[in-house]
Amino acid sequence: MQKSAVRRCRDEVESFLTGKLLPFWIERSPDRRFGGFVTHFDRYGRDSGEDEKSLIAQARLLYTFSSAFRAGYGSVMKELADHAIAYLVERMWDKHHGGFFWMTNRRGEVTKPDKILYGQCFAIYALSEYSLATGDGASREYAEKVFDLVQKHCTDTLYGGYFEMFDRSWELGGPGSRGGDRKTLDVHMHIMEAFTTLFECTRSELHRRKLLEDIAILMTRLIHPRFATGIPQVTPDWRQAPQIKFDIVWGWDRFKQDGLKPHAEDNTSYGHNIELAWLLMHAFDVLGTDLEGYRPKIVAMIDHAVRYGIDPRHGGLYVEGPHEGPAHDLEKEFWQQCEAMIGLLDAYLRFRGEKYLNAYEAVHTFLFTKGINFEVGELWPLLTREGVPIWTHMSHSWKINYHSVRAMIQSKQKLDRILAEREKAESA
Repeated sequence: MQKSAVRRCRDEVESFLTGKLLPFWIERSPDRRFGGFVTHFDRYGRDSGEDEKSLIAQARLLYTFSSAFRAGYGSVMKELADHAIAYLVERMWDKHHGGFFWMTNRRGEVTKPDKILYGQCFAIYALSEYSLATGDGASREYAEKVFDLVQKHCTDTLYGGYFEMFDRSWELGGPGSRGGDRKTLDVHMHIMEAFTTLFECTRSELHRRKLLEDIAILMTRLIHPRFATGIPQVTPDWRQAPQIKFDIVWGWDRFKQDGLKPHAEDNTSYGHNIELAWLLMHAFDVLGTDLEGYRPKIVAMIDHAVRYGIDPRHGGLYVEGPHEGPAHDLEKEFWQQCEAMIGLLDAYLRFRGEKYLNAYEAVHTFLFTKGINFEVGELWPLLTREGVPIWTHMSHSWKINYHSVRAMIQSKQKLDRILAEREKAESA
């Protein structure tokens, strides 16, 4: 990848982030009447009218605006983060049982009081990021409260790890689609993400220990022992389980009506594997330790995605495939392209394989030629292999700017590092 191509990618990322993506959210999303944010927009960027405000969306918006302020994108980011945290604490915090409710309507009335670990993780992540960005102590205290509730109610004291689906009073959900007899890679990955930022915020020895514990669980229980690929769902005692649809959490996925995913016994997500790899590397940076014995698995995770997940013809990253062999789902989701951008640049900066930069360029070019609705300013959610939009909404509860803004901010920072290295080498 030539220096000129690196600069072009950097300039495209920065131009889109500051000229289109951030303005899309600044102009549309704040709900000045009821607080929080409107989160459902159609292909034209118009409010599509859904009467809901979900924990996952409100927390991710708090994270995004906090991280953008921390990265230097202006005081308006702090104003939006302040707006976000006010709604989260005033409307979504359960004053009786603790933790955050899963869903309110637009007016702030609770419609789904369940405690879903996925959402609690993002609350910890967002509150910790806000505290790091602003120095606010109250947000750190709320993050620690949620951490304590997770340890108290969600920990599996028999087999380790965490259960994920609970009612308002923290009673574990039933089996099957109610989620009480499953553990997932996705949630344990986001626990690592949340605990990393919490530890960065507090420097608590307890938070450090629990972060390292979750990393060990991910690497020994939720990564395939031979192929170093993510195992989506397991039973409480860590046996691989067919991937099923949950009642509450997944609303915009591509499961069939029977609730069982195609290839349910043998599938792995290329996007999750790359995301897990770079989040793990970031965790060790925050911990201040090297990658210890995990480096071979991290490299194997990324290499598997590069080998099987990158589309050699059209560019971009496929959705998923088996643990070994070519992809079987050739569609392309917005968030997987975003996580691949960060992870592939990270892999190049750490491991120096030119193949990672080439793979990054393939993803970047696909996204910037096919994957962005430039007229409106956000990413298309789901595309065919060739890049034709399948889903066309710009946002809903599961498609917020968490992936898109984070990818642009971090990609710009990493591309700047690569450019600086090359300019230094040229002048030496």
